[in-house]
Amino acid sequence: MSKVVILGGGYGGMMVVQELLEQIPGDKEIVLVERMPYQGLKTEYYALAAGTVSDFEIRVNHPVHPQLRMVYGNITDIDLDNKVVRVSNRDPIAYDSLVVALGCTDNYHGIPGAADYACSIQSLSSTRRTFQQINDIRPYGQLTIVGGGLSGVEVAAELRESRADINIRILDRGHSVMSAFPGKLQEYVASWFRQHDVEMRSHIGITSLEQGVIHNGSEPILTDVTVWTAGIQPVELVQRMALPKDPQGRLIVNEYHELPDFSRVYVIGDCSSQPFSPSAQLAGAQGKQVAEVILARWQGKEPRLGRIKLKGVLGSLGKKAGFGLMGATPLLGRIPRMLKSGVLWKSKRHFG
Repeated sequence: MSKVVILGGGYGGMMVVQELLEQIPGDKEIVLVERMPYQGLKTEYYALAAGTVSDFEIRVNHPVHPQLRMVYGNITDIDLDNKVVRVSNRDPIAYDSLVVALGCTDNYHGIPGAADYACSIQSLSSTRRTFQQINDIRPYGQLTIVGGGLSGVEVAAELRESRADINIRILDRGHSVMSAFPGKLQEYVASWFRQHDVEMRSHIGITSLEQGVIHNGSEPILTDVTVWTAGIQPVELVQRMALPKDPQGRLIVNEYHELPDFSRVYVIGDCSSQPFSPSAQLAGAQGKQVAEVILARWQGKEPRLGRIKLKGVLGSLGKKAGFGLMGATPLLGRIPRMLKSGVLWKSKRHFG
């Protein structure tokens, strides 16, 4: 029986599973290797960290199908030459086709103490721990968010609605929050933060962290809890792979999202080099295309893929306001927030 092994049950991996199960021939098997018994909707982890949702609300059960086998455990190695995956405390898993969809981890940019003294929202378990630390901040205590991009902005805004009693600060090395976006959108987000007493500091060059202190060169910035949202990188397993990568450490793939030197080994999501910023939307689009490639090859056909077209970016400022970018057009206010809620509902319905 031909076997497709999928590593990771996030947006990309689950899209491959769903698409293949809709048309899977009787002599094929899918093996999904995951640590958790459900998918966490990562785009909503900011709300879990802020305490405005429970993790139950952002979990989706894995599908049940006679040709889908679940394997739970930590992946320790991918042996591309022998076509096996090694999982802790289990026999190696052989594959005919392999999909690497393992996601990302924080990028601390070599800053001493960052990994030890900052909280993360890159996994469901780390986000749970982050919520606990934020929840334990005393009234009028200080929360500091490092990174003024989409994730940092959403954490800060959601937390402001969750805890009006604490001080919230965003540190960013750029000139403004959301500095990669158009000026109109930057100013809208900054204005929302000014109205809601969120401190913003720009042009910060963090040199080290220790317990309760962020060092901006010679300036100590005191904090009770630090949340890190200042960059991502592929997971450590992918970092160890001695294969061609781009400057961000993501694996180079061909037009079929396949490693050029290893046929039928596909890489999607945050581990894959693409001309787009990493996102759940991109991972899902890649997953859909990889499923198309696998199905075509099962049928003895040559895969034909179109160009990936992303629909835009949506972000929230609490539960009632938001922002978005569709092409070059900024969307501001209640409508993009409603759209984001609709995308979440659609994701839960599709994957569930």
